[in-house]
Amino acid sequence: VGVQLYVASQVKKNQQAVVGFLEANRISFEEVDITMLEEQRLWMYQNIPEEKRPEKGNPLPPQIFNETVYCNTSYYFFSDNFFCLTKHLKCKIV
Repeated sequence: VGVQLYVASQVKKNQQAVVGFLEANRISFEEVDITMLEEQRLWMYQNIPEEKRPEKGNPLPPQIFNETVYCNTSYYFFSDNFFCLTKHLKCKIV
């Protein structure tokens, strides 16, 4: 077969869903690509609370923060959008 590229399509789908939701609700955000700088990846890993980390391996993006406050993964983000926006993201829907 030759060259094989292994990808995580669910990660990409989750990232696109979170970005789409934030844009649709006019919530300003900064997209941080953890593959570009080791420092950003380490910051993300270190700032996810211990009880929210996976049992094995490293947490995968998208992970959501409001400034330095951890909001949760996209799985919990989409379980109840309004709750997450008002309680975790602490931002207004425009």
